[in-house]
Amino acid sequence: MSPQKKIKALDFDSRPTWLNALNTVWKMTYPLGTRSGLDKDNLIKTAKKVTGLHDLGSNFHDEPLDRLLTSIREEANLHPVGYFITRQRLINLLAVRLQAEELFKKHPEILEQPLYPILLVIGLQRTGTTKLQRLLAADPDNRALLSWEALNPAPLNGDVKDGKARIKIARTSEKALKIMAPGFFAIHPVEHLSPEEDVLLLDVSFMSQTAEATMHVPSYAAWLEKTDNSPAYEYMVKLLKLLQWQRPGKRWVLKTPHHLEFMDLTDKYFGDVQYIWPHRKVYESIPSFLSMVSHARAIFSNRVDVHRVARHWVRKNGYMLDRALGFLKKNEQRINITHLQYNDVVKNPIETMRRIYVNRNEIVSPEVEKAFAEADKNNSQGKYGQHVYSLEDFGIDEKFIDQYTKEYQSFLKKLISK
Repeated sequence: MSPQKKIKALDFDSRPTWLNALNTVWKMTYPLGTRSGLDKDNLIKTAKKVTGLHDLGSNFHDEPLDRLLTSIREEANLHPVGYFITRQRLINLLAVRLQAEELFKKHPEILEQPLYPILLVIGLQRTGTTKLQRLLAADPDNRALLSWEALNPAPLNGDVKDGKARIKIARTSEKALKIMAPGFFAIHPVEHLSPEEDVLLLDVSFMSQTAEATMHVPSYAAWLEKTDNSPAYEYMVKLLKLLQWQRPGKRWVLKTPHHLEFMDLTDKYFGDVQYIWPHRKVYESIPSFLSMVSHARAIFSNRVDVHRVARHWVRKNGYMLDRALGFLKKNEQRINITHLQYNDVVKNPIETMRRIYVNRNEIVSPEVEKAFAEADKNNSQGKYGQHVYSLEDFGIDEKFIDQYTKEYQSFLKKLISK
């Protein structure tokens, strides 16, 4: 896609003609029993059959999956292709768990390893988190979670070291996404060999924000907010150890806004963490993310209500920010946290990297600085097109955002004035 191509917030429903035709024809055949099923027992049975394995682990609880499936069936309004993709993804997540448990039994040394120290990029969506993640990943000592690993953290067909089988799957997924939603990459590039969000590891426990970012699942999202997410973080640590057993490094580089809501759990389970929190005006970051969610949901459903997306995610973002600020008030003096401004991340990336390293008492070597510069060059804004959006696209204004972000905006003003 040409970098000059403009991708507008409300262009999400511009699906390829062939995809619309496929969905129309497929839905007409539903009376013949062609609808992709989302029955929990069938999904688990299928995953066990595909892998030839049967142990999901003693700490596997099926309530999160039950809640998610009920919400998808009753609320998400998925089109036929959306149902099919969702079914395959859920089967794959169960398969990952089956494969991981098998490896934990065969190789107890996996879980005996200490978890690497973690550079944890948090912050709201669209605040420069992806750029920070990709810059930090350029340091050879840093161990990033790559897209192909996030999709399949457990080895396939013995590809423990090279990951060939999993890379092939991820490459196919990337091509499929480009075909189905060509404009999505201008908003958020999903490249199979590049770093990806570790929220996908929480998916293996069926407790993450991925579902509400890609589908309309309000009852599941509400349940998740009120539920102890410790099991998901405990299992994520196991998966990180599985990944570092396959491909070692010195420290992890992880990134997902999901952790804003659960900084208490990252503090409890991740050990040595340096939090990296980029900040941007909420009037800019929030509409950008609302556009991203709308485009993502259109991959799965023909019924994307942008006003409903806005109502859900503006409140949700405010809730996440309030949770993070509540954690900071109690713990800021004892944790290592680096606050950054979005404009500095974009305009002064190398200086930003130096600042992050100074805050962990390290110096950026000339070799690593060169690697950062190369990564910055390869991940420039507008690589896949220009993303265009506004608050008006979603029927909201600044006052609506203010209702949910007053405390954060006050915090940001104080931070900038220091």
